[in-house]
Amino acid sequence: MIRETSAGAVLLCNTSGKNEFLLLNYPQGHWDFVKGKMEVGETPHETVRREMREETGISNFQLIDGFEEYVKYNFRFKNEVVDKKVIFFLAKTDTKKISLSHEHNDYLWLEYNDALKKITFENAKNVLSKANEFLSSTI
Repeated sequence: MIRETSAGAVLLCNTSGKNEFLLLNYPQGHWDFVKGKMEVGETPHETVRREMREETGISNFQLIDGFEEYVKYNFRFKNEVVDKKVIFFLAKTDTKKISLSHEHNDYLWLEYNDALKKITFENAKNVLSKANEFLSSTI
């Protein structure tokens, strides 16, 4: 079994007076957040900053202190089982313009209820719900 750790972010933008969350469409067909494998020597925050730049072109965002969620899942890659752990942070930007990388097919900015419906996997829906609760409790 291969063990991998990735880091990602629930990215929100509030330029219209409402929180909108960024979802990316992955080539496998699912909708999820920005995330990627940690490289040797990287901290989770460094990984998020690099992945955000690579996958969206956004570099001007702030990580919101106090939010950190973990998800774990397994998948098969080239006949090997991969045990994956993803650390998600919450981030905020004023930039809605995306430069989508070759790693994704599309993107959407959606308000909470629409984002919750669009996200494919239950564990990602749970992360979004917890992020939204966190935001509600910090206002």
